[in-house]
Amino acid sequence: MSVAVDLVLGVAFLALLIYRQLRVRPVSASAMRLAAILAVVGLIEAFQFLQKDHADAATYAALGGSLVLAAGFGALRAATVRIWIADGQAWSKGNWLTAVLWIIAVAAHLGYDAIVASSHGKGDVGTATVLLYLAVSLGVQRLVVQQRATRVLPGGATPVGQFGGVS
Repeated sequence: MSVAVDLVLGVAFLALLIYRQLRVRPVSASAMRLAAILAVVGLIEAFQFLQKDHADAATYAALGGSLVLAAGFGALRAATVRIWIADGQAWSKGNWLTAVLWIIAVAAHLGYDAIVASSHGKGDVGTATVLLYLAVSLGVQRLVVQQRATRVLPGGATPVGQFGGVS
């Protein structure tokens, strides 16, 4: 895909992620579906980019550093999500800080790409891997939120939808 298409897809998915994060939602394993879909599409895009661009060690290092950044932002955002129990079910809702951290996270990803990858002549790694970045960041955030919900549920029950969870 072209850089423009990658950016448009990234912005569209970012808008969807922010919208979903600001709504009241049950904490469940099904919330990981979107992260899984983003990961599959993101891996395909990253693979295509790396195949076409004849990636070297610097490109892989830049990609690895970017994904570590994604995980860090995911964990940070998870701390801004409010979790409560209603009728035996854990619920969550992000706030304005969650949304701002999403925007900062994507800006950090693209900024990191501009500084690290471009300095090695491998620009556009960030735009080609933005969906993979979003998948990792969302996945880590969801895992941390699920762990927090488990601690909040009475007796440490597993949130609904997980294997062995509350029904």
